Amino acid sequence: SDPSEITKPIQPQDTVVVPSAPGRVVATRNTKTSVVVQWDKPKHEEDLYGYYIDYSVVGSNHWEASNHKPIKYNRFVVHGLETGEQYIFRVKAVNAVGFSENSQESEAITVQAALTCPSYPHGITLLNCDGHSMTLGWKAPKYSGGSPILGYYMDKREANHQNWHEVNSSLITRTIYTVEDLTEDAFYEFKVAAANLVGIGQHSDPSEHFKCKAWTMPEPGPAYDLTICEVRNTSLVLLWKAPVYEGKSPITGYLVDYKEVDTEDWITANEKPTSKRYFKVTDLLEGHTYVFKVRAVNDAGVGKSSEISEPVLVEARPGTKEIFSGVDDEGNIYLAFECKEATDASHFAWGKSYEEIDDSDKFKIETEGNHSKLYFKNPDKSDLGTYSVSVSDTDGVSSSFVMDDEEFERLMALSNEIKNPTIPLKSELAYEVLEKGEVRFWIQAESLSPDSTFRFVINDKEVENSDRHKINCDRPNGIIEMVMDRFTIDNEGTYTVQIQDGKAKNQSSLVLIGDAFKEVLAESELQRKEFLRKQGPHFSEFLYWKVTEECEVLLTCKVANSKKETVFKWYKDGSGIDIDEVPDLQKGECHLSIPRLSRKDEGVYKATLSDDRGHDVSALELSGKVYDDIILALSGVSGKSASPLKILCTEEGIRLQCFLKYYNEEMKVNWSHRDSKISSGEKMKIGGGEDVAWLQISEPTEKDKGNYTFEIFGDKESYKRTLDLSGQGIFIKPYLYDRGKVIGGLPDVVTIMDGKTLNLTCTVFGNPDPEVVWFKNDKVFEFNEHYVFSLEQGKYASLTIKGVTSEDSGKYSIHVKNKYGGETVDVTVSVYRHGEKMPEIKPGQLAKPRPIPPSEEVLKPEGKAKSNK
Repeated sequence: SDPSEITKPIQPQDTVVVPSAPGRVVATRNTKTSVVVQWDKPKHEEDLYGYYIDYSVVGSNHWEASNHKPIKYNRFVVHGLETGEQYIFRVKAVNAVGFSENSQESEAITVQAALTCPSYPHGITLLNCDGHSMTLGWKAPKYSGGSPILGYYMDKREANHQNWHEVNSSLITRTIYTVEDLTEDAFYEFKVAAANLVGIGQHSDPSEHFKCKAWTMPEPGPAYDLTICEVRNTSLVLLWKAPVYEGKSPITGYLVDYKEVDTEDWITANEKPTSKRYFKVTDLLEGHTYVFKVRAVNDAGVGKSSEISEPVLVEARPGTKEIFSGVDDEGNIYLAFECKEATDASHFAWGKSYEEIDDSDKFKIETEGNHSKLYFKNPDKSDLGTYSVSVSDTDGVSSSFVMDDEEFERLMALSNEIKNPTIPLKSELAYEVLEKGEVRFWIQAESLSPDSTFRFVINDKEVENSDRHKINCDRPNGIIEMVMDRFTIDNEGTYTVQIQDGKAKNQSSLVLIGDAFKEVLAESELQRKEFLRKQGPHFSEFLYWKVTEECEVLLTCKVANSKKETVFKWYKDGSGIDIDEVPDLQKGECHLSIPRLSRKDEGVYKATLSDDRGHDVSALELSGKVYDDIILALSGVSGKSASPLKILCTEEGIRLQCFLKYYNEEMKVNWSHRDSKISSGEKMKIGGGEDVAWLQISEPTEKDKGNYTFEIFGDKESYKRTLDLSGQGIFIKPYLYDRGKVIGGLPDVVTIMDGKTLNLTCTVFGNPDPEVVWFKNDKVFEFNEHYVFSLEQGKYASLTIKGVTSEDSGKYSIHVKNKYGGETVDVTVSVYRHGEKMPEIKPGQLAKPRPIPPSEEVLKPEGKAKSNK
C-alpha cells in the first residue's frame, strides 16, 4: 500500500521512573542532642528532588520525619534527639514520579556528644604552705570530652613574670598536688590543664597570687573541691574535702554559708557545725541563683573559707530521676539509678554518707550503659544510712536515697520471699463434717504443678492413704484433702499439711485439742446419728408452733421418707391425743390445732413416726418461754382485730370495752388514763372475756373525765385504741342522779287467787321525767278494762289487773327510761284457784332492777373514738 503520513520529529530519551533506594546509611555522634547521618546515593541520581530522613527509637516501631523538604546532599544533621536514647535511621529518595523504597536501616546509635578534648579545670586553691612548697587543689573539668580524664599538667610563674614554666612532666592523676622548690616570701600563680585520649584541653584561668610563706595560724586552712549535687526545686547537697592544714588542733566541724549572687550578706545554713563533709541546704527559692562556701572549725576557732562555688540555679531539671530500691530475681537487694545523659566516659560514683564506696566485701557495683546498680552482698543493720550516686561527664546529674529501718525491713522480707519462696494459699488447713459424720480436712493453694509433693502429719506422725484416711490431691485446683471415715476420741491433736513445689514450700496446721476437739467430735457424732435417722421415716422439720389469723395455735412438723405403712401419732404429756383426721404423710406436713390457748393446754407435745425401717420422735414443751412467746404472737394477731372502745353502763358505773378475736388475761395489755397507767383495783377494775377486754369505772366522777387508752402488745408492735371521755361530764352525773329509776320497791314474786284484783304500784323518778312502759313476758301489751295503767304526778306508776285469772300468770316488767338511761324491774305473778292450797311464799324480796344505757346522743363523746395502731 501507500505509506502513511510522516510523523512529527521525535527526540530519543530515557523513560523517567521512580528512583532506586539510597545505599548504606551510617549515623555518627555529634552533640548531646544531635546525630550526623550519611548515606550512599542511589545508582541513578539524575532528576532527583532530594532525600527524606526518618528516625525511630529502638524497639518502638514508630518512625518520625526529620525534614519536611527534600535535601539535596547525602549528609544531614538530625537535631532534637534525647540524650542517652538509642535511635536508628533510614533514608528515601524522591523525584518527579515519586518516592523510592526506604533504604536499609542504620545500626543503632546512642545520642552522645562526639569525643573532644576536656574542658578546663577551675577553682585553684592554696591548701597549705611550709615556706618552700605549696599544696594546691582544683576542681576537675565539667566535661571530660567524652573520654575519661587521664590526668593534669600544671604550669607556674612568679608574679609579674611573663613566662610560664612546666611543673610536672608526667600526668598528675589527682586534683591535688604539692609544688616543691619555691622561694620563700615570693608570690606565685598557677594554671592547670586536663588531658584525655584526644589530647590536652584548655588551661584553667590563672590562680590568684599566692605568697610562699609558712602557715602557722591555729585555725584550720580552707576546705576544697566544693561539689554541688542533687539540685532540686528548693534544695541541693554540698560536698567538700577536708583542709590539708588542720591548724593547732583537730577539726571538729564545718559551717556552710550561702547567698544569692546579687546580694552582699552571707547566710550560715547550720548554726551548729556539722561533723560530716556533706550538707543538704534546704528552703532555697526555686529559680534563684546561689553561691556557697565552707569554713572548717577547730578548738581555736573558725578557719579560712573555701573558694566560693560557681553560681548554681536552684531548680530541678526536666526528667530528673532518683535512686530506687529493688530486689532481683535471685533475691539480691540493690539500689539502681538511670542516667540518659551518661556518655562512654561517664562514671557512676556510688557513696555512703557521700564517701565513695570501695568495700568489695559489702557491696558490688554493676554499670551497663546508662544504668548502674549497687548490690548489697550481705545486708544487715549496718547498711542503714544515706546512699548517693553522681554521674561524671554530665551536667551534675546526682541523687541520694535514705535506707531506713522500714525500707530495709521491706526489702529483706521481699528478698527472703524470693530466696525462700512460699506457695501462696487460698485457704489454710480447715475441716468440715460431712453428711455421714466423716471429717474432711482440706487446704487449697493458689496453684500446684504436676511435680508438687505433700505430706499429711497428725501428731508428728505422717499419715498414708488408706480406707481410714482417704487422701487425695486435685493439683489443677490446688486442693489437698484427707477424709477420716470414723472420727473418734482418739483423734485429738494437731493436724499439719506440708507442701513442696520446686523451691517453694508452705505448711499449715490445725490444732484440735480440748474444747475445739470436743466441738468437732460432737458435730461428727450428730451428723452420723442424723444420717442413720434419715434412713427411715423422719422429721425433716421438728415440731414448731405458729399462730393463724383466727388466733388458732398450730403445732406443726414436716416429715420425709414416709411410706404407706408409716404410722404417725400425737401425744401430750405421754398420753395419746385423739384427732378427727389422720394426717396425709405424703403431703409432708402435719398439724395439731389448739383453738383457744389457755394454761390447761400447757405440757409436752410429741409427734412420732414409725415403720419397719425405724422410728423418729419430735417434742415441743409448750410452757415457760414458749408459752409466753405464743401469747405474745396471739396478742399481735388479735391486736390487729381490736375494735374501737365502746361504753357500757352497768349497775356499778361505766365499762369501757374493746372487742378482739381472742383475749386471754395473760396477754400483755395496758389501760391508761390521761397517759398514766391504770392498776386494777376497786375503783377501776381490769378484766376481760374470751373476745373482750374491759375496764370497769365504779361510781364515775368529774375526776374520771379524759382520754382512756387500751394497748395490747404483740411480738413486734403494739396496738392502741383510745376514747376521749372529756365531753362526758353531762353524762356521768345525770347517769348517777337524773336517769330513770324505780324508787318504790316492787316484789320479785306476787301470789294471788283468781278473781281478785292485783295492783302493782311503785314510785318512779327521772330528770327529765322518764317514760314508763309495762311489759308482759317481755312484750308490750294493750291496756283495757282488764289492764289499767296510771301515772300520777309523773312519779306514781301503777298497773291494776281486775279479776285476775290463771291467764294473767307470768312476768310483768316496768321499763323506766329517760335520755340518761334507766332501769327495768321484773315481777313474777302467780295466780292460784279458789280452793287450791296457797303456794308457799318465801319472804318477800325486792325485785332487782336491770340498768338501761343512755341514749346515743348522751353516749357520743365530744371527740370521736380513736383507733391507733
